[in-house]
Amino acid sequence: MYAITGATGNIGSKAAEILLAKGEKLRVIGRDAVSLRKFVNKGAEAAVGDLKDTAFLTRAFSGVDAVFAMIPPDLSSADFRGYQNDIGRSIYDAITKAGVKFVVNLSSQGAELPAGTGPILGLHDQELRMNRLVGVNVLHLRPTYFMENLLMNIPLINQMGVAGSAVRGDLKFAMIATRDIAVRVADHLVERDFSSKVVEDLLGQRDLSLEEAIGVIGHRIGWPDLKYVQFPYDDAAKGMVAMGISPDLSRLFIEMSMGLNNGLFAVNCSRTMENTTPTAIEAFADVFAEAFHATVLKKAA
Repeated sequence: MYAITGATGNIGSKAAEILLAKGEKLRVIGRDAVSLRKFVNKGAEAAVGDLKDTAFLTRAFSGVDAVFAMIPPDLSSADFRGYQNDIGRSIYDAITKAGVKFVVNLSSQGAELPAGTGPILGLHDQELRMNRLVGVNVLHLRPTYFMENLLMNIPLINQMGVAGSAVRGDLKFAMIATRDIAVRVADHLVERDFSSKVVEDLLGQRDLSLEEAIGVIGHRIGWPDLKYVQFPYDDAAKGMVAMGISPDLSRLFIEMSMGLNNGLFAVNCSRTMENTTPTAIEAFADVFAEAFHATVLKKAA
């Protein structure tokens, strides 16, 4: 049996679907029983509770062969770094108490850096924390920038007719579809093909700029003239707060954008067959188009 934290998120949900399709026994972990029901209907066990509750998480991890561990984002957290450390410590303690021997830990490009990466610093801390586990094999997956982050542009496109963020539009960097991360998660859980403490980079299909990505997406949604705009850092932060992201996390996102703009991570990475994944931006554009057109239909209704 395998346990999936963040089972309703972009990666956890896809990994759960892959494992269930293979006939694997699965325990999905989340805070909302209704959101987990689709997995239960396909044969999974549901563990409903708060990841900060170490006793609950220990029970959820007990008797499993391997765990997919991640710190789900809390966009409203007034102290996001404190939230990350609370969840991270609970995961660490539950792994120890439940006797888990294999863990696939979701980290990120830039997690090797001790500063200048915004919310990624919490994943740096978690890697260090997990490396202290005794007798536990841990694989730190370090994927790059999620293509799904581009979905945050949909309200902006609808309201202003442009896409944008604080990241430079002309900067080429690695981008990945979360489906490809989920495939690796599921494979590693089943194979348990890692030992001690190891790192695996995931760099997506190719490097591309946000101008290029939005250009592909614009053509796919029927907006061939759609432009990408780099916003000043202060304006970008205010925009995130207006979207409901806490001021603290907005500040951290700006720090991460600065780090990306300065080439601290995800830029000019060495590619191999192992760290290159198959989904291209052209394929992800179909996912974007479906989500975008759903908002258009909702507005028209």
